[in-house]
Amino acid sequence: MEWDAPAIVLDARPYGEGDAVVTVMTEDHGAHRGLARGGLARGRAAVWQPGNVVQARWVARLAEQLGSLSAELVHPAAALAMDDRLALAILRAACAVAEGALPEREAHPRVFAGLLRLLARLAAGPAVLGALVRWESLLLADLGYGLTLDACAVSGATVGLHWVSPRTGRAVSDAAAGDWRSRLLPLPGFLLTDAPGDAAGWRDGLRLTGHFLARDAFGHHHRPLPAARVALYDLVTTLAETAADAG
Repeated sequence: MEWDAPAIVLDARPYGEGDAVVTVMTEDHGAHRGLARGGLARGRAAVWQPGNVVQARWVARLAEQLGSLSAELVHPAAALAMDDRLALAILRAACAVAEGALPEREAHPRVFAGLLRLLARLAAGPAVLGALVRWESLLLADLGYGLTLDACAVSGATVGLHWVSPRTGRAVSDAAAGDWRSRLLPLPGFLLTDAPGDAAGWRDGLRLTGHFLARDAFGHHHRPLPAARVALYDLVTTLAETAADAG
């Protein structure tokens, strides 16, 4: 059994002396693990950094085995983001979410393509946070936990949508929120338009998708939201507070 395909490195964990168990994601094979022999050795460790795009080859005698992974570096996203605190936090959070939320060996081509686009845009600055929130929404939808943001769950209105029910994932208009407003999640406007958003919107977007990732994608498997994703939310919250003070 074997395959050869473009892949995104999601995770690499030490195994024995110098080897690594690596998780990559491909368009047709989804999140897929394998043993990278010598993967932590000098000269090879840089290839297996989360976020890197590689040409990967997986080989095993039987389909159900862990198998062996080898790869050639195509795009060093991890190294390019290393000097940009926000870009690196986004990269680490996205890879951790994909590695933890996606079932192994189950193809999710839209999620793969979206993550590729996200990695290619890391140098675009803070506005890429909006793309990350949209990608997380896509991942939730692909896993069967999609949000319904096009109309109010109470009135059916398609305007004035400012909230989301934390229970159903459906939008709620401000007029229909009533006394429940304090229990609802803010719906950032950029998710309803093509606008890039701002720091407060990105924070609210990460809070929104983070709630459903934690409850559904991770909670159903009794796992917490990845530490890298929590750290990104904390960083963006600080950015939003700084922007509010400056305004």
